[in-house]
Amino acid sequence: MTEDTNALAVTLFSEILTADQLLRNRLSRVLPKGMEISHFSVLNHLASVGGERSPAQLASTFHVTRGAITNTLAKLEWAGYIHIRPDWDDARRKMVALSPAGLQARDRAISAIAPLITKVVGELGTDRVRTALPVLRDLRIQLESG
Repeated sequence: MTEDTNALAVTLFSEILTADQLLRNRLSRVLPKGMEISHFSVLNHLASVGGERSPAQLASTFHVTRGAITNTLAKLEWAGYIHIRPDWDDARRKMVALSPAGLQARDRAISAIAPLITKVVGELGTDRVRTALPVLRDLRIQLESG
């Protein structure tokens, strides 16, 4: 790796990390009271995929430990946003499903963050966002694979 390539890579990752931190701060401020980004992410994922997922599948999807997802799921279950049941085929496993209240909470969160993300995309320009998405997607895929 040349010095120029190394500097480019460091700058790219620095920008991504800084943008991530700023976005998380802004999202945290506009999400409904008591909802964390991790809660929204799980609710949004369950709404998107439909059906049930195991805690292990969710941990894998979000690249977190089983302990971390268990903590998030406990909070969501306490709030009534998800249902957790035993897996009828394997009593050692559990299955997680979105509740009607969870879908409503997710929809409220989407409504709360929509103005922020619409404004950011509008200011960047949809063409620039469309151009950036394939690069960010490829970066994510590369990082996921190893």
